[in-house]
Amino acid sequence: MFRKKGKLLAYLAMTALVLILAGCGEQAPGTSTGQEKVNLTGSGSSFVYPLLNQQIEEYRKQNSAITINYQSTGSGAGIKQVSEQTIDFGATDGPMTEDQLKAAKGGKILHIPLTLGAVAVTYNEPNLPKDLKIDPKVLADIFLGKITKWNDPKIAADNPDVSLPDSTITVAHRSDGSGTTYIFSDYLSRISSEWSSKVGKGTSLSWPAGLGGKGNAGVAGVIQQTTGSIGYLELAYAVQNNLPYARIKNKEGNWVAPSLQSTSAAAANATIPDDMRVSIVNAPGTDAYPIAGFAWALIYQDQTDKAKGTALVNFLNWAIHDGQALAEGLHYAKLPANLISREEELLKSITFQGQSLLK
Repeated sequence: MFRKKGKLLAYLAMTALVLILAGCGEQAPGTSTGQEKVNLTGSGSSFVYPLLNQQIEEYRKQNSAITINYQSTGSGAGIKQVSEQTIDFGATDGPMTEDQLKAAKGGKILHIPLTLGAVAVTYNEPNLPKDLKIDPKVLADIFLGKITKWNDPKIAADNPDVSLPDSTITVAHRSDGSGTTYIFSDYLSRISSEWSSKVGKGTSLSWPAGLGGKGNAGVAGVIQQTTGSIGYLELAYAVQNNLPYARIKNKEGNWVAPSLQSTSAAAANATIPDDMRVSIVNAPGTDAYPIAGFAWALIYQDQTDKAKGTALVNFLNWAIHDGQALAEGLHYAKLPANLISREEELLKSITFQGQSLLK
């Protein structure tokens, strides 16, 4: 009798253990408990880093099996590394050129918009107001090295009530391949024929003047350490480092400061093509800030690893939906709702062995 009871207890204990183990495989919606662990690596844009890093941290809380390591190396490095397939995804705020797309080793690369941001013109001159007015042509001449004093008559003309100091201007710019540089130089090329012919636009430039810094953080450091300096930064970096930023005259002739509202206004009238590669600098609109742009994730349409591809597509889908809630707190503009629906279709086109990875 005791032997039978012992067998029964053993059987019940084993049954309970099986049920417990089976229950461990269940998971709440949006979490990854019990899923295969996946490690993703990304690299590129420092412009988008504050937002993307925060999105990754938040996503990790709900998807503990997914580890995403994103390095702020500059858009140029991100494009190079994703093209050579040494990372799982890149990020850039300067779209890839046709030649770069053709050279990519893994086939077709998609541009997935992650956010919108403004490039602020920041400076370090204690005797200047926090909202100095800088005309587009004047801005180009400063970065061309033609205007070298803060009390230059061309600056004074737009700031008649300001006592401008007789101090030397030092230009600060990026030393690495940079999407922020692409947006800034794209803008200068639109408003200055001299800049367009002598310097042009791109992620890496031959600068006429100034000191270089690596990444947005590096340029912020140069500006902070150099009295009389002026440079360009993604707005989040200017705010984080308590740097003043100028008002720029937009296409409609209005003086506009970079902000969430003026960045969104720049995108409001944009015609965005199917491949999502678009420039919104010098955009029309009463309230549009003229030096703004998108930041994109770069991902191969045909994935070679199903687990990684699925994890990456799911993260990007979350980033363009729930992840947008983090944007405004970090001084980025949310993606337009009508654009998100188009991005969903792009994500659905990402496949492994012909099968869509977005369910």
